Amino acid sequence: MDFAGFWRQIQTQLDNILLGNSLTDWLIALIVLVVGLALLLAFKWIAVGRFERLAKKTSTRLDDAIALALRKTQIWILFFPLLHFAVGGLELPAGLSRMLQVLTTISLFLQVGIWLTIVADDLSHQSRQRALEKNAATATSLSAVSFVSKLLIWSIMLLLTLDNLGINVTTLVAGLGVGGVAVALAVQNILGDLFASLSIIVDKPFEIGDFIIVNEYLGAVENIGLKTTRIRSLSGEQIIFSNSDLLASRVRNYKRMQERRVLFSFGVLYQTTADQLEAIPKIVREIIEGL
Repeated sequence: MDFAGFWRQIQTQLDNILLGNSLTDWLIALIVLVVGLALLLAFKWIAVGRFERLAKKTSTRLDDAIALALRKTQIWILFFPLLHFAVGGLELPAGLSRMLQVLTTISLFLQVGIWLTIVADDLSHQSRQRALEKNAATATSLSAVSFVSKLLIWSIMLLLTLDNLGINVTTLVAGLGVGGVAVALAVQNILGDLFASLSIIVDKPFEIGDFIIVNEYLGAVENIGLKTTRIRSLSGEQIIFSNSDLLASRVRNYKRMQERRVLFSFGVLYQTTADQLEAIPKIVREIIEGL
């Protein structure tokens, strides 16, 4: 068998041009992609294991949150940045190269957003669980903080993605400001409940676990959400108030009652002397204080 001729035939095949690149270049790009995926999987496995071992030795929640975020690393999302890196040495059509660049940018910021969201959500969840044992008002505040942090993270990720894609973010933000006014008018009831929930969180007229009476409804506060507040009545059903309606009502909070005043009356005989009448308040006080 002529091995030299066979090798020359393989080289000829590898030198064939495909989309402006030889088969050898495509083979190298494929090897780089496969090796990159293998390294990414190995890094994920090693990093998650190390942070989980570290989390068992410490009392802080940050390392637990980081371990959870790394475990949620999506290989299919990071495939596009790896693919873009692997074909970096190839000559590709302008449209295909631009598409890979766009997918790479979106994928990177999407994965970073997932990491940050998981970390923020885990930290706020653990803080809320601890706060429920000590201060229900703090737990309610942390729920709002969790929502705002997620909204802020994804807003920043969106703006950074658009900016890296060459879109004028300044003009976009200005346009959103004008459109935001129209949207705010359309959803003013929802926004009213949202700001009412923030008012409840800041002013703290009641907290989770408080027994309140609103008009003819009464029960224990179970949840203070961004739009509604849920109360469990004495008969067992759940009563749901919109936050704006709740703040517009008169709320009586019985949990914060320091003392209860009860009015009662009793009579005495007409034959009771003045000295006996004078001694009655003292006798009644001693009886009540002795209970």
